[in-house]
Amino acid sequence: MLLRIYPENPNPKEIKKVVDCLRNGGVIIYPTDTVYGIGCDVNNKKAMERVCRIKGLDLKKHNLAFVCYDLSHIAAFTKQLATSTYKLMKKTLPGPYTFILEANNSIPKLFKNSKKEIGIRIPDNNIPREIVKELGNPIATTSVKDKDMLIEYSTDPELIYEHFNKLVDIVIDGGYGEAVPSTIVDCTNNTPEIIRKGKGDITPFL
Repeated sequence: MLLRIYPENPNPKEIKKVVDCLRNGGVIIYPTDTVYGIGCDVNNKKAMERVCRIKGLDLKKHNLAFVCYDLSHIAAFTKQLATSTYKLMKKTLPGPYTFILEANNSIPKLFKNSKKEIGIRIPDNNIPREIVKELGNPIATTSVKDKDMLIEYSTDPELIYEHFNKLVDIVIDGGYGEAVPSTIVDCTNNTPEIIRKGKGDITPFL
């Protein structure tokens, strides 16, 4: 299903349709403030396995992240944040950043790996944030784009739908996406470290 949702003012009925799909183990493709993402309910093992199969990822070595509504969601899954890290996230989120944080024992079992780290996203886009808010917990996410995909296939929702419609349950058309992914910042040590420079420029905040 290709579902049009307007990011400026997402229709609650359409958001509920997406959330119902997620609660039933569905996999969706949705817009963010960077590239389009593939997502599912973090608590659904089969759905997460589907996401990994679509992207060719090993679930035990995955690089999926959480999309959260706000910082209160983050506190449920991470260890106590350093004051400097919290201030940095407060200044930059919602925004085009993925923060790598130390996970606590509350994260779903499927996210527990030897590093005990988790990626956190709060995109500056109303569509995924409203989905997460209505769902009541984060969604697991990975980007649609990979090194083999042409840029137009990963930014145009209609082309994304043509490419993925047999693999996912809903593709949300929220307008053209970006071709540049989020900036990844590792905050597991005392000093934040940029491990991938993407759309967001975080240096003024460090």
